[in-house]
Amino acid sequence: MTNPLISIIIPAHNEEARLPLALDNICVFSKNQNYQIEVVVVENGSSDRTLEIAREYASKMPELTVIHEDRRGKGLAVQRGMLEAKGDFRFICDVDFSMPVEELNRFIPPNCSEDISIGSREAPGAVRYNEPAFRHLIGRIFNLMVRIAALPGLQDTQCGFKCFRGEVAEKIFPLQTMRGMSFDVEILFIARRMGYKIVEVPIPWYFDPDSRVRLVDDSLRMAFDLIHILRNDRRGVYRITPKP
Repeated sequence: MTNPLISIIIPAHNEEARLPLALDNICVFSKNQNYQIEVVVVENGSSDRTLEIAREYASKMPELTVIHEDRRGKGLAVQRGMLEAKGDFRFICDVDFSMPVEELNRFIPPNCSEDISIGSREAPGAVRYNEPAFRHLIGRIFNLMVRIAALPGLQDTQCGFKCFRGEVAEKIFPLQTMRGMSFDVEILFIARRMGYKIVEVPIPWYFDPDSRVRLVDDSLRMAFDLIHILRNDRRGVYRITPKP
C-alpha cells in the first residue's frame, strides 16, 4: 500500500476475543470512506491466538499489516507500529474501540489538521457512558498530577485514541523510552517540548467492563513513570530540538 491518508495502529496482547470485532468494524468503515486506510496490528507477546487471528484477517484485508513483536509492552507495540506505518496521519487506538470507529474522521482533515489530536473524555462536548464513579475519580486525580507536573492544559492524556501527523510521529517516537502504559504521557511531553501543537477532540466514550486497566496499581505505576519522565528530561535523555 502506498500513500494511505491514515494508518490505524492497534497494539494487541492476548486479544483473541476482541480483535475480530474490531477488525470487522474497521473493514466496514474503510469501505465507506473516500480515502485510503492502512491498518497495522502489532501483536506483542501474546499467549493466545491473537497473532494467528490477525494473520487470518490479513489474508482477506489487503489494507491490514500484521507485525509480530516478541517483547511485551503496549508502549513498545505502539512505537513500532507508528514507525513502520506509512500514513499521512497515524492513529493509535485500543482494540476494544470504546469510541465508535466512525468518530475517527474527527481527527483528520477537513475536520482537524493539527500536529497531534487526542481523544478527550473531558473536553466540551465529550460524553462518557457507563463509567463507574470511582474509576472516573482515580483517572481525574492522575490527570491532575500530569497537568501539574508535565502537561498543563490537557484535560485527558490517557484516552486511548491519539492521532499524529506522519512527519511528527517520525520525529518524536524514536525518542520514546517508556515501554508500558505511560508511553503516551511521555510522547505528548516530548511533542510539546519540541513545539508541536496538541488539540483535544471531544468524543463519545463507552466504558468497557473488560478493560485491562488495573485502576489503582496502574495509576501508581504511572505516577512513578511520570517522575521518570521528568528525570529523563533534566538529564537530556530526549535530545529535544525545536521543530523547524
